[in-house]
Amino acid sequence: MNKRAPQLTDQLYAYMLSVSLREPDTLRKLRESNADAPYVEWQIAPEHGQLIAFLVEIIGAKRVLEVGTFMGYSALAMAMVMPKDSQLITCDLTGQFAPLGQPFWEEAGVQDIIELRIGTGIDIQEELLADNQVETFDFVFIDADKQNYPVYYENALKLLRQGGLIAIDNVLWRGEVINPNNTKSTTETIRNFNKALHTDERVSISMLPIDDGLTLARKR
Repeated sequence: MNKRAPQLTDQLYAYMLSVSLREPDTLRKLRESNADAPYVEWQIAPEHGQLIAFLVEIIGAKRVLEVGTFMGYSALAMAMVMPKDSQLITCDLTGQFAPLGQPFWEEAGVQDIIELRIGTGIDIQEELLADNQVETFDFVFIDADKQNYPVYYENALKLLRQGGLIAIDNVLWRGEVINPNNTKSTTETIRNFNKALHTDERVSISMLPIDDGLTLARKR
């Protein structure tokens, strides 16, 4: 019989955070000072940011690509655990909300690590590929428009070194992936992407039920 994790009630969730979350003050201030910003629901949860940073730290990533910046919380979380001579390229379609987070990049002293590029994720990935950046990245975090997840993923595989890691956010899509009545194009894209990744022998995978679902794919 398969064993499942206990239901994550509000009380159990609070306990989990109380004994595991180590949110640095600069990250907390970024999050709390922008709690009323438009589309704040796009912001990843603190424990999610901690996991992403943990993964970057344990693989010793010195070159990271993030597709989708928003307010720069995840970029900051990752940059804070990277060596000073590292590079984190974060790309955003408009950069509209990045200024909300950039002062905190400076406060943490990682502004020289983070490079914000404005444009579509696909265009920036293709620019990197054209610039001979194939297999030069250690970690890629994909958290942008869902319709382009398949393209972001394929480009990420090209940019990633062997043994590198891709983290793909929102793969459970607020539970809508199992709603048979939801046939919206975005939902179908995520469903099909999850199915394709399940059988992709180029990577080892693990899907985690953290926040809105996170799939990790390690390039073989």
